[in-house]
Amino acid sequence: MVSTYKKNPSIELNGFAATGWDDIISIIEKQKANKRIVVIDCYTGVHYTELKSQFTKLKSDLIIDTKDLFISESKVEALTKRFMTDDVLFGYMSNISLPEYFDKEKLEAARKHISETKGCITIFGHGAQLVANGDILIYADMPRWEIQQRMRRREAKGLGIDNSKEPFSFQYKRGMFNDWRVLDKHKRNIYQYVDYWLDTVITNDPKMIDRQTFYAGMDKAATSPFRVVPFFDPAPWGGQWMKEVCNLDPSKSNYGWCFDCVPEENSLLLEVGGIVFEMPSVNLVYTKSRELLGEPVESRFGKEFPIRFDFLDTVKGGNLSLQVHPTTQYVHDNFGLNYTQDESYYIMDAKEGATVYLGLKTGIDNKAMIEDLEKAEKGDFVFDAEKYVNKFPTKKHDHFLIPSGTIHCSGIDAVVLEISSTPNLFTFKLWDWQRLGLDGKPRPINVQRGKEVIDWGRDTKYTETIPFSDKTVHYHPNKKTIIMKTFLGTSKAISLGAYAYALYTLDN
Repeated sequence: MVSTYKKNPSIELNGFAATGWDDIISIIEKQKANKRIVVIDCYTGVHYTELKSQFTKLKSDLIIDTKDLFISESKVEALTKRFMTDDVLFGYMSNISLPEYFDKEKLEAARKHISETKGCITIFGHGAQLVANGDILIYADMPRWEIQQRMRRREAKGLGIDNSKEPFSFQYKRGMFNDWRVLDKHKRNIYQYVDYWLDTVITNDPKMIDRQTFYAGMDKAATSPFRVVPFFDPAPWGGQWMKEVCNLDPSKSNYGWCFDCVPEENSLLLEVGGIVFEMPSVNLVYTKSRELLGEPVESRFGKEFPIRFDFLDTVKGGNLSLQVHPTTQYVHDNFGLNYTQDESYYIMDAKEGATVYLGLKTGIDNKAMIEDLEKAEKGDFVFDAEKYVNKFPTKKHDHFLIPSGTIHCSGIDAVVLEISSTPNLFTFKLWDWQRLGLDGKPRPINVQRGKEVIDWGRDTKYTETIPFSDKTVHYHPNKKTIIMKTFLGTSKAISLGAYAYALYTLDN
């Protein structure tokens, strides 16, 4: 089979692009001719030492590193503690702003030093633009998926804190609930002032574009079909289908996930004169939200892309964890979110015997089910999922709508295109089939949270017979697509969108 799946889609455009540290530093040096202050601001996850060592090559009479102006790590811990919480996976969405990371006395001293310096000044680091308005502002950005890879390799540090030795899940938690929110808030405030954007995803192979090229890319993406860069990850239940269809490394044990459109974490590629520039695709959401989403969706969700697309591959793999997504009220009260995860499963492919677990069996004993889940969570009991949960046979082109509060999971030997409203990581695992995670340890189970959000009315009758309506779970084995209202309030959007997106991504 010849794969038609493009793993590195890019947006071609005309503009300015430079590559290599020597050329980039030379360009900035020439731009300094009549300018006094050069500011290099950056996202978390960048190779800080590499960037600093290069930009200190600029001829400067004063160099300021914002790390020297931050509050201490212990104070950062205290500042962020309430948002980190004691939960292994979940925190609370931070409302901290980047200026809170600066020591006021140190910041004022730095500004005084700047005012007294007659020559050229270079200010480098997180929040550098807050120290002084530069005559040249450069922003070194970093996609979150690359940050996660660097976290796994112990190469990334948190904002104002060195947490690189912590387990990946703790690093990711700090990034998602605090650091990325703080830095995104800052970045949204300075887009219009950035003169040059820097891509340092590949170590020692930087690329740079200017403001006009950046906005030309945003304009083109917002007004024409485009794709972000998908990324793939193994899973304890991962399968073998994507290896062939997406032409992936056959030596890997499995691929469970393909995150084909999660703008908070995916990259967007701009191809400028043969130079491929990589940036976080969320930049498009932040700068062109109305053009990208439309006015009604932007009005409801703000500068957030409320739908995500991903593939789940269990062919020759295993069942996903039996899970439930929390209700809107629950995520608002417990995590500081304004919406939750409602999703649909569109079956891209299915082998003989493939199934989907969906909804509770009518008439089950709710209390007994929770007691069994709690015993299973302790590890000394095997939960009988089929005693309590419907198990439907499935085939290619079947489609399931799964609103929050509904117990569900894909079974073995299926490929699911999951289209959902997903504010990042909010799945409560109830049962994981007695298996270990890829690290050889049991994955966190969330029965205590899960039992608070299970909708006990989502039973067999509900899943099979309730007419199509807003947020209805509906199993329909005889139709390729279903006409329904969706969480965005538009008819047919999920079902027809799922089918169109599946065909588009695999042909592009």
